[in-house]
Amino acid sequence: MREMKDSGIEWVGKVPATWKIMPNKYIMTKKKVIKEVYDDENIISLSMNGVIVRDLEAGGKMPKTFDGYQIVYPGNLLMCLFDYDVIPRCIGLIKDYGVTSPAYSQFVMNNGNYSGYYYYYYLMVDRTKALLHLAKNLRHSFTEEQLGAILAPVPTIEEQHQIVHYLDTQCSEIDATAEDIQKEISLLEDYKKSVITEAVTKGLNPDAEMKDSGIEWIGEIPKDWKAIKNLYLFREFVVPANKNDKSLSLSQKDGLVFTDEMKESSLKTSSYENWKHVEIGNLVLNRFKAHLGVLFSSKYVGMVSFHYGVYKEITTLISKYYEYLFHTDNFMTIFAGLSNGVTIGLQNLSNQNFYSVKSIYPPVDEQKIIVQYLDTKCSEIDTLIADKKRQLDILADYKKSLIYEYVTGKKEVPVNE
Repeated sequence: MREMKDSGIEWVGKVPATWKIMPNKYIMTKKKVIKEVYDDENIISLSMNGVIVRDLEAGGKMPKTFDGYQIVYPGNLLMCLFDYDVIPRCIGLIKDYGVTSPAYSQFVMNNGNYSGYYYYYYLMVDRTKALLHLAKNLRHSFTEEQLGAILAPVPTIEEQHQIVHYLDTQCSEIDATAEDIQKEISLLEDYKKSVITEAVTKGLNPDAEMKDSGIEWIGEIPKDWKAIKNLYLFREFVVPANKNDKSLSLSQKDGLVFTDEMKESSLKTSSYENWKHVEIGNLVLNRFKAHLGVLFSSKYVGMVSFHYGVYKEITTLISKYYEYLFHTDNFMTIFAGLSNGVTIGLQNLSNQNFYSVKSIYPPVDEQKIIVQYLDTKCSEIDTLIADKKRQLDILADYKKSLIYEYVTGKKEVPVNE
């Protein structure tokens, strides 16, 4: 067991006695070289996946010109020293030559220090936001002088390289395992979608006699099913909210859930005027998120804001069946296409457009059986997905712990590494 000493750095604790502790300004120096005229260089971005070469064909927010961007060089560190409280990743290791926003800060290592080690070290610091209390201005940003005054450990150069080599190997294995698990999650999610789509559009009897539905994307449906417009299934009958109603809102993950927005006197204020009463089994649509297909059958009595559509059945049906049906990819695409509004976030699915969509209507007893089957099957799949996500969380925590233990010297790189 090697001898340890107090580092004097709150988020580091003890380090090996042979390590030095220095202000950051002696470890690295800021480098900024402006490229006045862009000449088709790689556009470099700092992302959750590290420093990447941006795909300009992928779209997204773009500046009018890349003139005036700064040149970045492989082997240097790239830091985001502003909005430290909200930026999800503030450190990256540059691997490609290119240009990036002059708002970023590029650092060159001094005295042979290894950028790979300080990438891992500041990745550890970044994940805990340990420096947040030092960034006290409105934008939670650091000046070069502030960053330069922050103390950091300085292992020997040889140890820096050993630590990086070991962490590169271990983290690559962890990342590969996590990638495999994420693929399994994606396959389970795709399987769940296919199970739902097959059940709600074809039924559960593989030997059922079929007929053409007249709906192109659905194709054939069982012979005793009907193809029918939503106009003949649902109608919005607005019932004003009452003083006993609790506030409900829609989420993609949990459906229609209670919120903490409701105050005892809320219905007496203008903020809650025109809110709508919801009964169990009502189909509720957030009109301004129609492009997401957010339609849910309510499990609760409560109230929703006037932005929501609250639909009641005008014929006998199982609303949960239609929640499953309307959440299939094709229906979500149809609703998105019928939503009005230029801005995605303000798209609005009108009653007229919702009523115009042609749906299917199985016999009610069959709707009930399909819902029971899907509730059970989807719960099983969701349990598997949740287990896989827990595995990802465990791996992420292990990776964070591994980086912390080695960059702070709590553990020593094995001799054979």
